[in-house]
Amino acid sequence: MSSFEVQNLFNVKGKVVLVTGGSRGIGKMISTGFIRNGAKVYISSRSAQDCKATAEELTTLGPGVCIPLPADLQDYEEVERLAKELASREKELHVLVNNAGAAWGASVDDFPDAAFTKILTLNLQRVFTVTQKVLPLLRAAAAKTKQGEVYTDPARIINIGSVEGLGVPPHETYPYSVSKAALHHLSRHLAAKLAEDGIISNTIACGLFPSKMTAYTIKMAGDAIVAGIPLQRAGKPEDIAGTALYLASPAASWVTGATITLDGGFLVSSKM
Repeated sequence: MSSFEVQNLFNVKGKVVLVTGGSRGIGKMISTGFIRNGAKVYISSRSAQDCKATAEELTTLGPGVCIPLPADLQDYEEVERLAKELASREKELHVLVNNAGAAWGASVDDFPDAAFTKILTLNLQRVFTVTQKVLPLLRAAAAKTKQGEVYTDPARIINIGSVEGLGVPPHETYPYSVSKAALHHLSRHLAAKLAEDGIISNTIACGLFPSKMTAYTIKMAGDAIVAGIPLQRAGKPEDIAGTALYLASPAASWVTGATITLDGGFLVSSKM
């Protein structure tokens, strides 16, 4: 059995990371975790102002650094520009975190067609597009670790899914739950194809985390939702950051195609 040092098992120091939707919410929580553990993190969001402010805030935390790369990922050309800008700065990308997403609620009778398209585009299609455009950088990072036919430290794709993609939610957010269910399967499909290139793909299916996206839900039904969570609380930044760090670290180098449910036990105790 090969030997290992525990202090290096979860080490991400020096890795280059891209977090889409990294200026706030879950994306900011994940970015913070990587930066606090010595990674170089590029964050993307639609708002250049928010992206810059968050990058400055997180770089101050150190010891890693945070660099803003604002882009509107709804726009295909913007994704291309983002990938080209990243490639002009880095020769390798060790970790891609596909976190950018949106939600929309409306009744089944009144749900706008344009809204359905918008949510599916950002939450699903653009995950594929971003991944596709940065594949050369992910392959380059993996190639540095190839020994014979084995990649000792694969490049990582971490997709941020949802428990709403694993069960039917009680509220009317049809394209959101559909997009997350499809994202979980896309992640598995990518895992099967990209393993040959030394790239692994996994998903974190998140439960309730306080953020701008969930603010209205928490305001209207937060107490009831938490009461239905066996561990009796919403998710904390450490929960999502720790899970992402695990998936990006040597500890998870043999994990691919997995969907990790991060919800305090909500799904297994829920009738959802």
